[in-house]
Amino acid sequence: MKFGEKLRTQRKKCRLTQAELAAKAGVALKTIINYENGNTYPQNREVYTTLANILGVEAASLHNETDDFITMAGEQYGKRGMDQARILVEQIGCLFAGGELEQEDKDAVMLALQKAYWDAKSENMKYSAKNKKDVL
Repeated sequence: MKFGEKLRTQRKKCRLTQAELAAKAGVALKTIINYENGNTYPQNREVYTTLANILGVEAASLHNETDDFITMAGEQYGKRGMDQARILVEQIGCLFAGGELEQEDKDAVMLALQKAYWDAKSENMKYSAKNKKDVL
């Protein structure tokens, strides 16, 4: 289950509206709507803790490694990096549809592909920096 789905489920269990949760968390209503719709993730890990405290759950139960990967991609490479990471995660999820792979194996594949993403980004940065120097 993705962050937005978990957030919505926990919010409803607490019988809070989106507006009430937003007010308690000190964020805009639009932010909660975007979280629940899966359009965005918290940029700051403290937001997970704030939401978890309001909802009476552990922060770790709201997010997962995939959410962290997407957030970190956004922090390092901006919106474009975040969008690329989100697409990668969605496409990886399709690989597992209808399969019989154990969760541990799925996690290993996901982590390997995430590492490949970071390696590719790092390699591209080297070439981008070199090309920029050549142009100057």
